[in-house]
Amino acid sequence: MTGKRDDMNAFLEEAKAASRELMLLSGAEKNRLLREMAGAMRSATMDIIEANALDMKAAEENSLSSALKDRLLLDEKRIEAMATAVEEIAALKDPVGRVIDGWVTDDGLKIEKVSIPIGVIGIIYESRPNVTSDTAALCFKSNNVCVLKGGKEAEHSNAAIAKVLRATLKRNNLPEALISLLPDASREGVAKLIKMDKYVDLIVPRGGEGLIRYVSENATVPVVKHDKGQCHTYIDKDADLEKAVKIAVNAKVDRPGVCNAMETLLVDRAIAAVALPKLKEAFDAAHTELKGCGDTREIIDVAEATEADFDTEYLANILNIRTVDGVDGAVAHIVRFGSGHSEAIITESYTTAEYFLNAVDAAAVYVNASTRFTDGGAFGFGAEVGISTNKLHARGPMGIEGLTTYKFKIYGNGQIR
Repeated sequence: MTGKRDDMNAFLEEAKAASRELMLLSGAEKNRLLREMAGAMRSATMDIIEANALDMKAAEENSLSSALKDRLLLDEKRIEAMATAVEEIAALKDPVGRVIDGWVTDDGLKIEKVSIPIGVIGIIYESRPNVTSDTAALCFKSNNVCVLKGGKEAEHSNAAIAKVLRATLKRNNLPEALISLLPDASREGVAKLIKMDKYVDLIVPRGGEGLIRYVSENATVPVVKHDKGQCHTYIDKDADLEKAVKIAVNAKVDRPGVCNAMETLLVDRAIAAVALPKLKEAFDAAHTELKGCGDTREIIDVAEATEADFDTEYLANILNIRTVDGVDGAVAHIVRFGSGHSEAIITESYTTAEYFLNAVDAAAVYVNASTRFTDGGAFGFGAEVGISTNKLHARGPMGIEGLTTYKFKIYGNGQIR
């Protein structure tokens, strides 16, 4: 046990030391290295696919759901998208060294508020191996060292991707510790990592509800949570029904296994008799399993939705439907069951739309658009570390700006107080 603890200390000491070396890299040099990493990933496509095949085989043997297998799968198209995301991150404006604000005090002190990296960031995630390259690139671009802990279901894929990125660092005489996989990936290893506040400056957990709760309750390192996506779409009495059906189906069916997929559809009682049959027809065509409240079941033939169902993130092609009394009923439901991720209203009423936007407390609130757009790439960030449901430091798609903090630089000329 002591040996493991010492190994963790040594590993994180190396990461901390590497963070100081990273500060010496210019923006141009970081961008060149990121482009080189993207090229190396393309060259290693078949190696990464072979590693992913081992994870996919294990997924079959362990009877993972189709949604989880979809999140895990890597093919040439997805690896190309990963490489492109790294190039897009390289093209972003450098987030470090920006003068956010500046002023001169009455004492003649010149003060500058300047953006700086956070330092060493531990990122704990599940299922999706593209998170390995996305977060590594975002951290590198923002001069942060990343310690990555992916899920066991993607261990071969994550190792193959990290190997490519670290080889690029080594070729350029930089410490491989700038991008690392946590060497002790056991629960015990995670328990140690989240308490290593001497070396680690931030923990970003993204995954299931159990993981988020465990990290939040046990970490001594500051945490930015990327909690479950209990997302809703509300169809208002003033909605364009054709538009509403199209958006609702996309929000649920496009990729049911991701956090920005809709889990509950709310329908204004005033239009339920007309809207629900149209919605059922569309979702039946998409093979969506529907569950409804009592009022919904009086109009269409669906399974019963319990209160527990309305609090469940399915991450599968399953959808709850509830009829509500107008926008106030929708807001009341979201207040009770929402996770602060993404919420949408479909309406042609400007007044109702603005009321919903202001009344709903979530990281992303939409009018007449799918919640599936809550994504770093879709928002123009290049990629994201995750979708933060925190209110402090970072909220929503946590792009490169969320990986910086700031310090004050004060220039004086002999002033004393």
